[in-house]
Amino acid sequence: MKPGTPKGTRDFSPTEMVRRNYIFDTIRTVFQRYGYAPIETPAMENLETLMGKYGEEGDKLIFKILPRGEKLQKLLPPEEALRYDLTVPFARYVVQHQNELTFPFKRYQMQPVWRADRPQKGRYREFFQCDADVIGSASLLNEVELVQLMDEVFSKLNVPVTIKINNRKILAGIAEVIGEKEKIVEITVAIDKLDKIGVEGVNKELVGKAISTLAIEKLQPLILFKGSTDDKLKLLKKLLENSAIGKKGIEEMEYIFQQLSNFKLSNSSLELDITLARGLNYYTGAIFEIKAREGTLSSSICGGGRYDDLTGVFGLPNVSGVGISFGIDRIFDVLTELNKFDGIDYSRLTTKLLFTHFGEGEQNYCLSLLPKVRASGINAELYPDLTKIKKQFDYANKKQIPFVVVVGGDELQSGMLTFKDMSTGAQEKLSIDQVIERLK
Repeated sequence: MKPGTPKGTRDFSPTEMVRRNYIFDTIRTVFQRYGYAPIETPAMENLETLMGKYGEEGDKLIFKILPRGEKLQKLLPPEEALRYDLTVPFARYVVQHQNELTFPFKRYQMQPVWRADRPQKGRYREFFQCDADVIGSASLLNEVELVQLMDEVFSKLNVPVTIKINNRKILAGIAEVIGEKEKIVEITVAIDKLDKIGVEGVNKELVGKAISTLAIEKLQPLILFKGSTDDKLKLLKKLLENSAIGKKGIEEMEYIFQQLSNFKLSNSSLELDITLARGLNYYTGAIFEIKAREGTLSSSICGGGRYDDLTGVFGLPNVSGVGISFGIDRIFDVLTELNKFDGIDYSRLTTKLLFTHFGEGEQNYCLSLLPKVRASGINAELYPDLTKIKKQFDYANKKQIPFVVVVGGDELQSGMLTFKDMSTGAQEKLSIDQVIERLK
């Protein structure tokens, strides 16, 4: 049998995992700084929990789990599925545990999700999401804070990004004024593909969804319009002056942009994108999408939005929430392409100090020193085999361990260790306490 992984899935080497953990730790640190608490939910959910929440196209990508046993598979339909995202399971969690939670409830979640998609660059069937959500609050200050949070994450990752913002109320208003109020889902799904299939492709899809020719013509100025955020807001105010829901969406956008003007974003540009739709059915207000300004990956690396009644389908109506989701795998691809991993100090994630030795007595002495080093918060290990010192140094170099301690007969007698910097080759004699102080 030829070994291999299923399409759209991957193995990760130790080097890749160290880099992925660097991303995870960076995002987790920012989540916690903003007051978000961690939860986890099962890899599988009841199928009815997931179906109908992601739109017609999203529902097709849900991995359904067949009933156990060959006979049952023929007799019974699937009742369970792998989770498609973390937001719907979160809504189910909130309803199920509502009496245990303090609202507004701020949670973060970092787990894999699965989609039966066609694998391609930047798109996988199994991938990690890192979500942050606030539920139980309708305040638009939550949107403002999430923009700051996204900016801080990508600033720490050293990736310049564009944060695109729109509002589903604006899209609903547009559908209303062009005479296709009942086709809001079809229109947003089509517009959401503008970057991928272009204007002609969007128009063709709208025709296929039975959107009238007149409505499509009215959409063109919006799809094609270029200008500043102020220019776009002026255009929208003129177009949506007779749409109550559209005007509400404009008011929300003006408030968010006004609040954000009081803060200096570190690594992000902010853009009102009228064509941003995000095809998920549960969004009702502000929607976000982030793209890297450098590199060839055009896909979104973070996104999210406001949902006003996602918990309602589980029996807890009128609980508003807003959240964002970082796509770890796409972020990893961006950082790799842009060489952003170069020069990062991974010492807190990997071994920082290796104890090497010339014999069994020296090895046992090293073993007695290890607990003190580790207790000081320094990642350290001992070369386990009795072998030539060159082989032990080769091990350190291949694992990119930056420092080694060498213990031979002299070191054993004096207690002064040979401390070596593997990048420069410089050596000096230090006590174990001095080694710890140097590395801390």
